[in-house]
Amino acid sequence: MPLPQTEIPGRLQAQLAERGIRMTQQRRAILRVMETATKHLDAAQLLRKAQKLDATVDRSTVYRTLQLLKRHGLIDELDLMHIHGEGHYYERKLNRDHIHMACLRCGKITEFESDLFDRLKGQIQRDCRFHIVVTRLEVGGYCAQCRTPEQPKD
Repeated sequence: MPLPQTEIPGRLQAQLAERGIRMTQQRRAILRVMETATKHLDAAQLLRKAQKLDATVDRSTVYRTLQLLKRHGLIDELDLMHIHGEGHYYERKLNRDHIHMACLRCGKITEFESDLFDRLKGQIQRDCRFHIVVTRLEVGGYCAQCRTPEQPKD
């Protein structure tokens, strides 16, 4: 589940510090994992990776930190079409909204950015007089490797 952009190391930590949030060693480890992630992580994966940086990180600290980051609008929580059960995945909030395309066979998640998507959001705001704060779009289908011969190629 590759991410389209890498995070500037320390950005999440700096954003929380700017808001007066205390930075513990455990929280720093969790944020470092989030900032350097190359794929969407669930809480268990985040815990395992953070414990490699700081063995004192526990499950409750991970969940509290995720709630804090969500509350401050710094990460998004995704269900990614529940491909892997009821798991939820977390990603850094990027500067540009994007579409998650989930392969229903292999579970691969691809992110797609488009000027057309940006224009559609603008049209919704204008036509419906609706101020968009959050946009999430997931598309389910079959990736190029999983498509069967009878499915259209394009």
